Amino acid sequence: MQDNRWPLTQDLVLVGGGHTHALLLRRWGMMPLPGVRVTVINPGPTAPYSGMLPGFVAGHYGRYDLDIDLVRLARFAGARVIVGAAEAIDLTARSVSVPGRPVIGYDVLSVDVGITSAMPELPGFAAHGVPAKPLGPFAARWDAYRQEAVAPRVVVIGGGVAGAELAMAMAHALRGRAAEVVLLDRGRVLDGFNAVARRELLAAMGELGIVVIEDAAVAQVAADHVMLSDGRRIAAGFVTGAAGARPHRWLEGTGLALEAGFIAVDGTLRASDPAVFAVGDCAHMVETPRPKAGVYAVRQAPVLFDNLRAVLSGGALRPFVPQRDYLKLISLGGQSALAEKWGTARRGRLLWRWKDRIDRSFMARFRDLPVMALPEVPGTAALGLRAALGDAPLCGGCGAKVGRGALQGALAGLPVSTRADVTMLPGDDAALLGTGAVRQVITTDHLRAVTADPALMARIAAVHALGDIWAMGAAPQAAVASVILPRMSPDLQARTLAEMMSVAAEVMAAAGAVIAGGHTSMGDELTVGFTVTGLCEAAPITLAGAQPGDALILTKPLGSGVILAAEMAGRAQGAEVVACHAAMVVPQGSAAQILRGAHAMTDVTGFGLAGHLAGLCAASGVAARIDLAALPLMAGAEALAASGVRSTLWAANRGGAGEVRGAVGARADLVFDPQTGGGLLAAVAAGAAPALLAALRAAGHDAALIGEVVAGPPVITLSS
Repeated sequence: MQDNRWPLTQDLVLVGGGHTHALLLRRWGMMPLPGVRVTVINPGPTAPYSGMLPGFVAGHYGRYDLDIDLVRLARFAGARVIVGAAEAIDLTARSVSVPGRPVIGYDVLSVDVGITSAMPELPGFAAHGVPAKPLGPFAARWDAYRQEAVAPRVVVIGGGVAGAELAMAMAHALRGRAAEVVLLDRGRVLDGFNAVARRELLAAMGELGIVVIEDAAVAQVAADHVMLSDGRRIAAGFVTGAAGARPHRWLEGTGLALEAGFIAVDGTLRASDPAVFAVGDCAHMVETPRPKAGVYAVRQAPVLFDNLRAVLSGGALRPFVPQRDYLKLISLGGQSALAEKWGTARRGRLLWRWKDRIDRSFMARFRDLPVMALPEVPGTAALGLRAALGDAPLCGGCGAKVGRGALQGALAGLPVSTRADVTMLPGDDAALLGTGAVRQVITTDHLRAVTADPALMARIAAVHALGDIWAMGAAPQAAVASVILPRMSPDLQARTLAEMMSVAAEVMAAAGAVIAGGHTSMGDELTVGFTVTGLCEAAPITLAGAQPGDALILTKPLGSGVILAAEMAGRAQGAEVVACHAAMVVPQGSAAQILRGAHAMTDVTGFGLAGHLAGLCAASGVAARIDLAALPLMAGAEALAASGVRSTLWAANRGGAGEVRGAVGARADLVFDPQTGGGLLAAVAAGAAPALLAALRAAGHDAALIGEVVAGPPVITLSS
């Protein structure tokens, strides 16, 4: 994990989450190099392990058995994850371009993006075929077809080992259903195997009833068939393929030396540019050429680890010496496998067990990771230290804030303002300033980082800070940034601030505001905040004004606090964390416009839904009822809450929400969950609620009608 004791001086960027980089991250977590900031760029939060794909297709593994969770792995390694597909490398500027975000600078770069397929370029395949990668869409389409097809007709294009494994897996999954599986190849099926292995594989396919068609060039893929160049039509309800493997075309524009489109590397895995390395299937080892196979990628990992550390610290490189041949274990559909090496081949169930054990052991390396530990408390320590430390690491975002009760108590002791041009709004997080006829709202917010990605953190913080302006019905006007960077070199300071301010300016501009300036300092960790002003054309919407009978609308799902807490503890799935980040950065400007006629409104942030609703009830002199079943929740939040995961602010939120009655359980716990970049909570006329809800959803907001305002003292009742 990243040690904050050491200033950051070098940027190591890993492009791609292939097997070599995954193993590298695991090693890095156990032995980080002080002073290095690690970044991993990948199209998704997970990287599939292709060795288990046939077993998944056949039904031997579940969907998530195949995924290396890069978000969890990066947390262990102290690295930041950027979810996106790299599209360019600038060797002169030493930067990587990813769509939708500022460029990422590097001092040392490693590329492990694998290969891609020419299948989508086949006429009709993009519309009617299903590529085996990315795994998520393929898995969903295959599961649906396998379960729903009455007379399954499957065509697999490409008769190499990958296509043969897919065909056998599909035939096994569809056994007993009068299915037909066809394997097509424009040349000779399994041409790269020795005679013994090829004979055994063809026999295994024959036993499964697979129809093998050789010398079959595909002319077009249609909705219900595959047309061959000789005019034959092959009936098909599901078309996939493993043919046409090729390097990513964007590599051609990098300026790196290539071999048939693959990055040429020397014996130390270094590319033509001394600051760049490449591994896995995207690389071509010039001195010791080998076939594209995962075994080489796995064995490159320790050499890459050592050589990256050497370059970053001024040490000497060591060579990678690949073995001449390797054992090939090929799944035969059922729980049987074929082993081939040195011209011999055998198949059987024991070989499947061996392959299964190897695959599961490989994946266990990425799941059995140590979790973040609390600092050890000395034997003799101040009274109350252990209680103050708590039983979990301090959360980020709003989970690191002080509780509502403590803040209310501190503010209550301040002198009453006598300025006529400053209106304090009880319970609101903003003040109203008067300058002549102009009404201006001002607010500020500052967050402890919830992600190691400074650009993403800046986006989260900017959207979060704008929440109070939107909640009062004001138009954002100007912002001043406040950033604390972890200690780092001047070069890294410049890179980091450039990323952050570019994103912050984008968010503010989209909201109609400008960044008027900023302040920076260095400290132990990254924190980001903004002071924001807004202009009110009409009277501001405050916490006061809710009326009995009003409907309560929430514009974003709950759960960011529990998901971020679980991510810190290594208990959240990477896909859930990325989805949580995506929800946090959804601006609420359009939602505020739709809700501009609300009787009362607030944003749901650190004090949780219950805490902010309690403030609304107290200011309006009403009570409220929440329908727990109607609450919109982030994926994974309820399960994590049910397992006992809570943000470090949860207890303070529970105590600071006033009287909350009724149902208990995981959903009830989530009303006290601190939200970062949360949605708007509005009390609106009941008759207007359906139309407002429809408008919010049409505008892209995951909004819900969650309860109602009722007469009575400020008590919140939870109903299940």
